[in-house]
Amino acid sequence: MPVMRQTPDQAEPLGPIPREFAAVMRPELPSLLKEMAAEIVTAIPEYGHLLEGPNARVIKIGIEQNIATFVDRVAAPTATTALRDDLCRQFGRFEAYEGRSLDNLQAAYRIGCQVALRRVRTVGRRYNLSASFMLTFADALFAYMGDLAELSREGYVQALAELGEEPDNRRRRLLRRILGGTAVARSALAELAEHSAWPLPDEVTLVAVAPDTRPSRAALDKDVLLDFADPEPHLLVPGPFTDERRASLAVALKGCRAAVGLTTVLGEAADSLRWARHTLALADAGLIGHRPDGGDDGRDPMTRSEDHLLPLWLLGDPALADQIAARYLTPLTGLTASQRARLIDTLRIWLTTRGTAVQVAEQLGVHPQTVRYRLRILDRAFGNQLTDPDQRFATEIALRALHLREHGETPDGGPRKGNRRRL
Repeated sequence: MPVMRQTPDQAEPLGPIPREFAAVMRPELPSLLKEMAAEIVTAIPEYGHLLEGPNARVIKIGIEQNIATFVDRVAAPTATTALRDDLCRQFGRFEAYEGRSLDNLQAAYRIGCQVALRRVRTVGRRYNLSASFMLTFADALFAYMGDLAELSREGYVQALAELGEEPDNRRRRLLRRILGGTAVARSALAELAEHSAWPLPDEVTLVAVAPDTRPSRAALDKDVLLDFADPEPHLLVPGPFTDERRASLAVALKGCRAAVGLTTVLGEAADSLRWARHTLALADAGLIGHRPDGGDDGRDPMTRSEDHLLPLWLLGDPALADQIAARYLTPLTGLTASQRARLIDTLRIWLTTRGTAVQVAEQLGVHPQTVRYRLRILDRAFGNQLTDPDQRFATEIALRALHLREHGETPDGGPRKGNRRRL
């Protein structure tokens, strides 16, 4: 039967527990805290990472405060519980933001209560405390645990309301497990999926959503998993990204900036999300464009990775692209910036099109004789590098990546051509 929590003004004393008992318990608190933490981690391994992670200090302070407040209220029943109340609510909020239910936190409270009772029995034998006192203490402790659980539930529900989440967020937890980056047995995922009433698919497609935009939850298909608590919000669409899916998501994502990753098998879902986020970043930087179809304004709110595979590859590792350019464009070192830019444009177009001097000149907007002159310079500078297939390919890759970074691509997915200026 749940214990109803009272406000500090309504709170009754914990019962006929002698105030002097607080002095007996205070020396036990440091070792009691360690014992509680050890048993909680043993029972709930997931909490072991929390007690060793960046939030460890705050979590330990919260546990200490919960124990200390109980002892303080034994010594002074009217003592304020404001700090404890806030920390308990923060515990609940944290569970909501992490996509977990309250089951683990409530289990941790129960374990802490059991450890405290075991310690009090030890202390009781040492001080010959009566059986009636032990029963009174147990009642008070379980009532106090009810207070902690209710405070955490308040914080949990408040956080879910802020996130626009349903109270049962098992699906968000499932999504995080799928994207966890570590090998997870399909049987374990299947069990969690069953509890979430979500059929486990063989293939998935991830969608990255810009943090400053928010899709319409009501317009999303019921089988779409979502995580808006993540700093980089995202959706998981089960199965391939069909035209029907695109149409329904276009409605839900109206007014949002989003990108769709490639469809992958379930175990490679993190790759799909990585590509989606990279696509969104390139679109936001203006290096790739939206598809011109769909949407009320004639533009699809979603940029699809599959429409921009070359930029995704060439711009996937900017530092490596710089290294490739430094190695294969070395023959142009020492030229002025304008000379280098002219020769790079000429070489890129020639390698890409393999056109005649007239055709290259047409794209550059210069006289064919100018192109012939530049090609002779390039031939002397690069030599065998332009005749060896592997080196020629690497040189073209370096040029294309450089051009994409500086100019982006055209709406149809190709690299932008020269602007016909005189070079």
